[in-house]
Order: sequence, then C-alpha cells, then structure tokens
Amino acid sequence: MTDITIPNVGESVAEVTIAQWFKAVGDTIKKDEPLVELETDKAAQELVAPEDGVLEEILVAEGDVAEIGQLIAKLGSGSGTKTADKGDAEVKAQTEAPSSDSAPSGPALDIDVPNVGESVSEVTIASWMVAKGDAVEKDQAIVELETDKAAQELVAPRAGVITDILVAEGDVAQVGQTIAKLGESGSAAAPGVAPKAAGDEGGAGGELPDVPPTNAPTGDAGGIAMPSASRIIKENNLDASTIAGSGKDGRITKGDALSAKANPAPASSAPAPKASASKVSGPKSSAPRELGPREERVRMSRIRQTIARRLKDAQNTAAMLTTYNEADMTNIMAMRSQYKEVFIKKHGVKLGFMSFFVKACVQALKDVPNVNAEIDGTDVIYKNYYDISVAVGTDKGLVVPVLRDADTLSLGGIEKGIGELGKKARDGQLSMDDMMGGTFTISNGGVYGSLMSSPILNPPQSGILGMHKIEKRPVVVDDEIVIRPMMYLALSYDHRIVDGKEAVTFLVRVKECLEDPERLLLDL
Repeated sequence: MTDITIPNVGESVAEVTIAQWFKAVGDTIKKDEPLVELETDKAAQELVAPEDGVLEEILVAEGDVAEIGQLIAKLGSGSGTKTADKGDAEVKAQTEAPSSDSAPSGPALDIDVPNVGESVSEVTIASWMVAKGDAVEKDQAIVELETDKAAQELVAPRAGVITDILVAEGDVAQVGQTIAKLGESGSAAAPGVAPKAAGDEGGAGGELPDVPPTNAPTGDAGGIAMPSASRIIKENNLDASTIAGSGKDGRITKGDALSAKANPAPASSAPAPKASASKVSGPKSSAPRELGPREERVRMSRIRQTIARRLKDAQNTAAMLTTYNEADMTNIMAMRSQYKEVFIKKHGVKLGFMSFFVKACVQALKDVPNVNAEIDGTDVIYKNYYDISVAVGTDKGLVVPVLRDADTLSLGGIEKGIGELGKKARDGQLSMDDMMGGTFTISNGGVYGSLMSSPILNPPQSGILGMHKIEKRPVVVDDEIVIRPMMYLALSYDHRIVDGKEAVTFLVRVKECLEDPERLLLDL
C-alpha cells in the first residue's frame, strides 16, 4: 500500500484545495499518470502516481482543503475494477514490436507532453521540426514547446518514423497529452504529409481534435472562483462580479477574495469586468477586427501573453510608485579599467557593472528589509535571503532568471552566474526553477540606450531597480563644475509595504555603494 500525500508545493504554502480527481476508486493507474489537480492561492498543478497500482481509497473530496503532508489517497497493488485506458495503451505501444518492416504492424510509440515545471498544466506547440512521415534519430529535436515562461525542445525517445502529428503549431496541449506518434522505421503511411492546420477539413492526417482544458473553471456567473475563494466569498457575502481574478484562466484566488474582504467595493459601484475578459491569453470575447491591406495578424506567444498579463496585474494590484536618483560612476569605471585584465585571468569573465549593482542592492536590502519582502493576503513575508532576479531581453520576450544567494557570491561569482543565466535565456534553455523565487529585480535598460524610465514591478516582489545609460554630464563637485559619467537610477516599489522614506533610503544606499565601492568591501 502506497500513501498519496500532499507534497510541498511552494514556499509559504500551507494548504491546497483538491480541485479535481482524475481517477476514481478502483481505477488502475500507471506510474506518472495524473491523479488529482491541486490548487493553491497562486497556481494549480497536477499530482502524479508514484508507481503502478490501483486507487483503493480517496480520503479528501473535491473542493475540500488539505494541508501539506496530509494523506489524501491510498494506492494499492493488483488489478482494478475498471479497465486501464491510456496508461495500458502506452505500455503496450512501447513494448510491442512491429512484425513487418514495410507496414505498421503494431501500435506506435506515443509522444506525450512531459511535465515541464511546477504549476504548469499546458503548453503551446510553438513549431514542429519534423513532418508526418519523416525519419528521426534518437534524441533528435522534433518539436518546440512553449510555456508561460520559457521554451524548450522535445526530443525523440528512440529512432523511428513520425506516423502521426495530432496537435498543430499554435495549438495548446495539456501536460501528458499525446501530440504525435512514433513508429518503427518503415511504418510511415504517407511520407512528407505535414500536420493539418487547426480548422481544416479532411486531409491525410484526419481532423485534429479540440484540446479542451483539463479544468474548466467553475463558479457563479459573477466571477470564476477557486474552491477556497468561493468559500470566503460565500461566508462574507461578497459579490464575485466585483472581484478581479489573478489566478490561472482569470480565476478568483483565495488571496483575491481576502483582499476583497478587507477592502469591500462600494455598493453603488458598477461591477468590475471579469479578469478573464481582460486577460491577454484565452478565448477572445469578440470577433477579431478585419485587417487592412498592409496589416498582418500574428498570434502572441505564450511568453508574451504572460508578460502582458503579469505587468498589467502588477499595475492593477500594487500601489506602485517610483523614486529617482543619480550615481557618479567615476570610481567604478576607474576600478574596472585598472583591474579588467587581472579579473579576466582570475575569473574567466569580464568585470561588468551588474556585479557592482547586485552587491549594492544586496547591501541596501539588508538595511531596508521591507523592499525584500512581499505581501501575502493580509500578511507580510520577510525574506532573509537575497535571490536577485535579473531581467534579460530575448527575441521571444523579457525573461527574469534568478541569481540565487547573491549575498554569498563574490564579484566574479556574480558575473559568472549572470553570464550563464543570460546564455541560457538567449538559447531558450531556462527552466522553471531558474525563474522562480526571486526577492528583488534589477533591470538594465541602459544597454539599449535608455536614459530614464519607470520600471514595472515583478510580482510578488515589492521592488525593482532600473539601471540606465551612463552619460557624461556637468555636475558640481566641491563647488566646481566638472564633467562626470552619470547614471540615473529608478526604484519602483509597492507603496503598500514600502514607505517613501524607506524607498529613498534604499536608493541612497545603492548610490553610496556605487560611488564609493570600498563600502562594499567594508560592509558599510
């Protein structure tokens, strides 16, 4: 007997809601087959079977809350009362060998969407690198998958022939869904046939199936609420139509409901539009407008959709304010010039500006801890570690990988870490873990020539520092006008948790560390 318990689903998360059971008592289950979907205040994710077996008991019903580590089901050995479906077919497909080399004599191997990261339940088929009928080698890239935060390639598990492509480019597929079939060599039915586009009729590949979401959100007509949020709305007689959802597919999360409880909408105010109507991703509420003769329509990538949604959410949720200052970069530029050759020989990387900024921000975060904290409902979570997110522009959009434990790194370690993250970002090799858990963000618009900007927060963080172009300007030093290389600095912060005095103090500390780098060495 194997116990199925709630895993640790994220920092500061103590409980989850059982959103949906995919299996019933008595079902035969294969290893890694999805059992249940768990919902937290911020995300949803699937829990898979740790081994083959039969679901003998379900201890927590759909809609109920379970704590981390709680037993929710029991998985036994033997055969169940129901016939196994896709799991058995997959095992059979992988173990049966074709009886002929000239025609398909056995089921092809299913190519499924793998688990691409915590809380990710669906992907977009960005591009097929092969067509139906193509022969492929083991570990050859066959399709690029795109999630909300990153893109990655899926490779062939063995050599063979692509006998069918089931999901077209641009369509959405769920984690675990079969998107193609791989037969033995010589088993292709129609070499060279490309996958049929969504909406086409007929074709050699047959009609592509619709890809329904695994969990269509349910709730009152006024709002789409997660179970935990529905309970709070009902208990407090809240109007779901006035609550903007920030969860997956525009769902109202527990945090949204708690915020609405703490700040009820005036009775005379008009109902707020549903979050799903303004969400960039998802079905359009109205027919697309007609294009002009010199216009073209291109579907937004999942990454771009998520960037748009998260930035708009940050503006709608946080009380965002920006304070400015400027730093004289003379001493840092002189230090870089003096030690650049020795630094490269010692560490194998160039001494850039980012390492100084990371060190300066860590020092300032220690002095002003509210900038390193986040709001969770009616609580403040203070973080006694310094994972610095570094904004990186790629051809697919802005990504923000995280440099872990920056306070423990030397300047050389910071430069190496940022270099590795930047390369992974440009190559599309960033994982979900690379982009989760940052406590503060640094964005360098100066590399593109920006002289001044107001950066937008990276939720749930409470602060982001904007670096800008270094430009020689006349400044007054010791009552004399001199020419110095100056940089404007901008700190955007969440005024709900960071006061103006704290924000200004933070930025002044960064300025002091940049203008007098010895402070970083002396921890002053």
